[in-house]
Amino acid sequence: MKLASRINALQPEGAYHVMALAQALERQGRDIVHLEIGQPDFSTFPNIIEAGKEAIDAGFTKYNPPEGYADLRESIARFSERRSIIATPSQVVVAPGAKPVLLFPMLALLEAGDEVLYPDPGFPSYRAAIELTGATPIPVPLVESNSFSFDLDALEKRISSKTKLLILNSPANPTGGVISRADLEVIAKLAQEQDFLVMSDEIYSRLVYDNAKAESIYAIDGMSERTIIVDGFSKSYAMTGWRLGYAIMPEPLARKVSLLLTHAIGCTAGFTQKAGIVAIEQCDEHVSKIVTEYQLRRNAFVQGLNQIDGIHCRSPEGAFYAFPNITELDTPSPILADRLLNEAGIACLSGTDFGPNGEGYLRFSYATSMDQLQVAIERIGNFISGLKR
Repeated sequence: MKLASRINALQPEGAYHVMALAQALERQGRDIVHLEIGQPDFSTFPNIIEAGKEAIDAGFTKYNPPEGYADLRESIARFSERRSIIATPSQVVVAPGAKPVLLFPMLALLEAGDEVLYPDPGFPSYRAAIELTGATPIPVPLVESNSFSFDLDALEKRISSKTKLLILNSPANPTGGVISRADLEVIAKLAQEQDFLVMSDEIYSRLVYDNAKAESIYAIDGMSERTIIVDGFSKSYAMTGWRLGYAIMPEPLARKVSLLLTHAIGCTAGFTQKAGIVAIEQCDEHVSKIVTEYQLRRNAFVQGLNQIDGIHCRSPEGAFYAFPNITELDTPSPILADRLLNEAGIACLSGTDFGPNGEGYLRFSYATSMDQLQVAIERIGNFISGLKR
């Protein structure tokens, strides 16, 4: 069978690959600490679950508008105003998870020969989506000393007459970095001067620490008409399996993305959408509690990592990932991650699972219990101690 060239470059997502390897070891009787997958260990909040059940009983199990129910899109538009994101419901498109609204706006905008700038290290689906459209992915390095924001000089040098889109992710996977307002303003100026669009992945925007906030480039003057916000319910509301995401974009693009949803997906499950309204409108207190818990875990885990000789970990400002620098250990990141899994029982990801600029780093998800994190620190420390003898 001859496959289309657009599919040949697709690679597995590292988190799912490592999770499968870890589960295989568990079936052999090994005890594995799972720090590889970006999934909250909290259950979906009870009032969201109840809303989903009630929606099923009420018959919200049928086809519905491809762009999503009007009441959910209205709730999203109102909720977004809290972050100075002013949009109408007609600019909101709902999808089964955030990944479709990463891919479909790109399909609607990009053609062969266009170039897309994206963060490296960054979420692997960015590059995959760019390549599926036939456009050219252009990685832009992130800088540890700048809260893992872009190297702005490198960004500017990579902009060309072919640049059509720039992808932002703040707070970021895998680094936990938050792009500062000052950097966002520089990026916004470049976008307007060089006339390219911005896709801002803001799925971790509610998971920020130390009373900080993740600002959106959409809210900067002149950017609303050239920005696509991608967001969803998986991370903040512990709804990974509910598959509910959305995007905010200029209305003409929203109409085209709705057409793509029509032909590719049909619609998003109605009962999950009704549950999503409750998540947005009634769960602020729940979210605040898990943010407090994540911050405690972050503090303990990062402190533990920094006490291990040869590891340096910047404290992430958001999301639930630690991205420690392991260059002093003089071991390639993929080899170290593999050995930690097989020899120490720690499932984590190599920084290179997120792009070549991830070499010299590992990614750990601290969306697990404090007890498991403490076990992880002990095992990592013992392993690294043996490695350095």
